[in-house]
Amino acid sequence: MQEVKRSFSNGEEYVEVDMKPKDILHDPILNKGTAFTREERKELGLEGLLPYHTSTIEDQVKRRYANFVAQHDSIAKHKFLTSLQDRNEVLFYRLLSEHPEEMMPYIYTPTVGDASLHYSSLYNQNRGVYISYPDKDNLDAIIDQIPKDQVDVIVVTDGGRILGLGDLGVGGMPIPVGKLSLYTLFGGIHPDRTLPIQLDIGTDNPDLLNDPLYLGWRHERVKGSEYFEFIDAFIHAIKKKFPKVLIQWEDFSKAIAQPLLEKYRQTICSFNDDIQGTAGVVVAGILSALRGTNQDIKDQRMVLFGAGSAGIGVAQLITQAMVKAGMSPDEAKKRIYILGRNGLAHTESKWLDEKKRPFAQSASDLADWEVNDLQNISLFEVVKHARPTILIGTSTMPGSFTKELVQEMRKHVKRPIIFPLSNPTSKTEAVPADLLKWTDGQALIATGSPFAPVEHGDHMFTIGQCNNVLIFPGVGLGVIASRATQVTNGMFLRAAEVLSEYAPIVKDPYESLFPGFDHLRKISAHIAFEVGQYAIKEGISANPPSDLKKVIEEAMWEPKYAHFRKPKK
Repeated sequence: MQEVKRSFSNGEEYVEVDMKPKDILHDPILNKGTAFTREERKELGLEGLLPYHTSTIEDQVKRRYANFVAQHDSIAKHKFLTSLQDRNEVLFYRLLSEHPEEMMPYIYTPTVGDASLHYSSLYNQNRGVYISYPDKDNLDAIIDQIPKDQVDVIVVTDGGRILGLGDLGVGGMPIPVGKLSLYTLFGGIHPDRTLPIQLDIGTDNPDLLNDPLYLGWRHERVKGSEYFEFIDAFIHAIKKKFPKVLIQWEDFSKAIAQPLLEKYRQTICSFNDDIQGTAGVVVAGILSALRGTNQDIKDQRMVLFGAGSAGIGVAQLITQAMVKAGMSPDEAKKRIYILGRNGLAHTESKWLDEKKRPFAQSASDLADWEVNDLQNISLFEVVKHARPTILIGTSTMPGSFTKELVQEMRKHVKRPIIFPLSNPTSKTEAVPADLLKWTDGQALIATGSPFAPVEHGDHMFTIGQCNNVLIFPGVGLGVIASRATQVTNGMFLRAAEVLSEYAPIVKDPYESLFPGFDHLRKISAHIAFEVGQYAIKEGISANPPSDLKKVIEEAMWEPKYAHFRKPKK
């Protein structure tokens, strides 16, 4: 029988291991590689299975960093890092923690998009759990046999809308794996208490269905009542196995994302990162821009180009922020203009759906607008007449923020706030260099994908990445530490407010709207505390801890090696 027991003393972790030597070396949580001491090797039966020299973790980091730098392209760097993660998780996280800015693009966006596109051909080693529709009658047994007694966070996807790349079926798995790596790296969630899950309900992508190497269930996507019955069975089985787990819904199609969130947010502690996480970090960016330029949120007018789940989530949270600042809900919504594929949403739009209806502008307020087609009011027409101070893009329509459009916006606001957020880089609405050129260096910019600093005039502009990782690890940690039973939009608004306090632009009006990743663990801990306090105050915490700050500090795992020994007989 294999057995692992963990204990802590004076900040050090001690692990008693009753496993075969080869099994220890093949367990990424336990494996220390050449860092096993002479005593540990003798105790655990590892002598002869490793080179003689005992390395420090610092030596190992130097070695692996040199290996990383030697990789010739993005996918090679991604494969190197994921391979290291599959061998030695402590070393993987220690390496990332020392080079977060450099390595983030290779464990998540933008490289994770390429990894998802080519998942079946790149597949190497299993990580996570695959729940396939043909096994729908056996979900309880499949989930019950997951070899974990406790899980704090699950990130789950059905691969329906991976980044801006569409339906990638089972190729969606790198997204939960990557997101959970960020939970550990920046939120301190122990890697052994995270679980990535891919729901394989088929795919409508013809390229995948016709690909002989495709690893998923080769069938058109299950839809309608059959789909939701499958999700019901999945949630039931998860609650039975892990009743206190936090679930993060990730990259579901816009037709599914909001209904899933609304249906299950009261059933199990859960949130949708594409809706709430994106909204949180976007609102944080807006608040940072306003802090840095001494503006009031009540004076803003916002155009959202892209009316999917992400865009609607941003509209909902910015409305909440405006109401918190003293505006009525109706006043706030009059300042928010939502555009979908058929143009501006207004009360006489024939195509209006339930998601856009709450943000539909009154058609009577548009009477003086000069437009070509009332049923398809264009982005340029909206910018011209609404005179926005904020322009957000979640459209996945590359180049849609044109020079003409941006310069029209600039006529009415000195420092326009412009966020082209669509991922990956190939889908972005505009590139920062152009936005700065078209606004004489005055645009306040955040992007969805990472961009290099841009030189314009006498300034070097650092482009903040509107990356959900700045928000969700802290929110998740706060939910777990406070023992919250649900995740609310108010938690994300509080997280956004905290994050904006750390914006470099607060000290320099031409600096980034977002902090770098080097101090994100500290920021995540602060977010966690405020989110946890919010949960306790709102009465949605089951058995709240007496010392929340201490619970958070103790919960944040550090990537350092434990001391190993055999259990005493």
